[in-house]
Amino acid sequence: MRATNTFYALGVLRIITALLFIEHGTQKLFGFPASAHGPVALLSLMGLAGILEALGGLLVLTGFKTRYVAFILSGEMAVAYWTAHAPRSFFPVDNGGDAAILFCFVFLFFVFAGAGAWSLDGRSASPREIGLPAE
Repeated sequence: MRATNTFYALGVLRIITALLFIEHGTQKLFGFPASAHGPVALLSLMGLAGILEALGGLLVLTGFKTRYVAFILSGEMAVAYWTAHAPRSFFPVDNGGDAAILFCFVFLFFVFAGAGAWSLDGRSASPREIGLPAE
């Protein structure tokens, strides 16, 4: 029973994380939700980040190739923190890097834990590949 609850909680965490992450991507690519910066140039580092966040977020949301996509997104967030946030201040609360750190480690968790419930990965994978303990 406990493993099943964990499996569904993992699915909820994946979906909520993906929805929040997609929002960061659409803000960079389309200026929605509205931002003080507006949309960024597509062929820039921030444009690449927006593409990774929007498309990667959609893949994580659907649970398609979650472990691979999460590995890439975790790396993106580590790079984002160390290049854009850390130079501003040592403390994440002061440099605005709280979300980048959380996204980095939540995605790293998905690399090892799998997609959880309600994922496309779960339709054709073994229980271990989607985060459910083997019986």
